[in-house]
Amino acid sequence: MSYSSWFQEHGKKHQKIMAKLTHLNSDEVIAYFRFENMVKSEPDFCPLYKKNKKCHDIDNLNCYLCACPNFRFNDNGFKKIEDKTLYSKCSIDSKDGSKYIGDDAIHQNCAGCLVPHHEKYIKKRFSRDWFEIMREVSP
Repeated sequence: MSYSSWFQEHGKKHQKIMAKLTHLNSDEVIAYFRFENMVKSEPDFCPLYKKNKKCHDIDNLNCYLCACPNFRFNDNGFKKIEDKTLYSKCSIDSKDGSKYIGDDAIHQNCAGCLVPHHEKYIKKRFSRDWFEIMREVSP
């Protein structure tokens, strides 16, 4: 699956959930997206939920910004670096992120980064429109 396909599919899932939460205020919406609630209430939002498994092993994991607004991708690649194509990167160059370097591709590895999963971060960037928050992710 391409980054673009996943991005659009995930955004639609987000919209579907948000349509059910119009009666909640912003803080209540953010609280709804806490991992423990999402596993119970939205089991199809993430494939890891069926295993009750977190993508990041932290207390108070919030899934509102499952995809990070600092992530950048281009399915055609940003540029060539030697004989490899750079397909994704971190716009803030998070010290907790890393690169996956394959035979012909370079991808951002966000597994060690917790930036978008803290409620304080989410509140600073909050919009009920996930695509608005994510507008700079893809060209």
